[in-house]
Amino acid sequence: MVGIQELRRPAVLALRTLAVATCYYAAGQLGLLCRLTVEGAVFTPIYPSTGVAVACLLVLGLGCWPGIMLGAFFLVLSLGPPELDTVGILIGNTAGPVCAYLMLRRAGFRTDLSRLRDGLALVFLGAFTAMLVSSTIDVVTLLLAGKLPASSFWPIWLAWWVGDAMGVLIVTPFLLVLLGARGLPSTARWKEALALAAVAAVLVPVATHSNLSALFLVYPLLIWAALRFRLAGSVLCALFTSVMATVAATDGIGAFAGLSQVEVMLKLQLFNGALALTALLLSAVITEQRTTRLSVEEACQELAEVLEHLTAHDTPAGRAPPGAAEPRRENDER
Repeated sequence: MVGIQELRRPAVLALRTLAVATCYYAAGQLGLLCRLTVEGAVFTPIYPSTGVAVACLLVLGLGCWPGIMLGAFFLVLSLGPPELDTVGILIGNTAGPVCAYLMLRRAGFRTDLSRLRDGLALVFLGAFTAMLVSSTIDVVTLLLAGKLPASSFWPIWLAWWVGDAMGVLIVTPFLLVLLGARGLPSTARWKEALALAAVAAVLVPVATHSNLSALFLVYPLLIWAALRFRLAGSVLCALFTSVMATVAATDGIGAFAGLSQVEVMLKLQLFNGALALTALLLSAVITEQRTTRLSVEEACQELAEVLEHLTAHDTPAGRAPPGAAEPRRENDER
């Protein structure tokens, strides 16, 4: 029995590593479908592999980092033959998510994102701070390898950092919600969800592809999704909107028509960042308020039951309960 368990453990680790690598590679290929060019360098406005890596670390633990590095290696290999700078790219793509995991765990992060502090931690620690590590290592590696001019360092670094951060802000909450989903909603909720999906299917393409720069139209839809479906609804709405906006930006149409590549990058990333922040923080506030209200209602119910129990069983000393017969007194006087 001990021998079987010792053989099973390496097999499980190998399968987990392969699964993480496959998910990382598949997400990277999806991200590469929409590319922008800044200062001669090609990057993805949303790098979903980073979001997949952070989600895998939060769910599976720190031991899955080899799968992240393996997936990054095959992703780099799909773009061209490996070179000396490949090692630095692999280190950067792995170090960023690992730093995000360590900082989030140190901050007491919960994967259900039921508190406002969890949303803030994911935004400012997991996305904005940790992704400084990956973007800096990757861009410095390319600069030292002579593949980037020194004058293009900051624009490319900014594009790289924002792309990684958007992957964490948009993809990681979606995967955490998907993995933590329990049960099926009621029929009434399904009807409202279908209505929300139908409105989103019409409104979001119009807002992102219209020449009127009507991107602001998606925010009422996002508020509806957050109020009625909390994190699941707001994250799905933000993900769909970000994908449609990225497609419009890479095609140079709608609100992104007539702009230079740098302007397209800035406008798209500002929009995606504001959208992700609104979806994540709004849903976290609503969930936290709902949890607090339910806790107060439960405490009030328990207090009412305790008071009812005390009222039913508490009898004052020296006084007979109402309706009881008076005790017979014996008179010893003669």
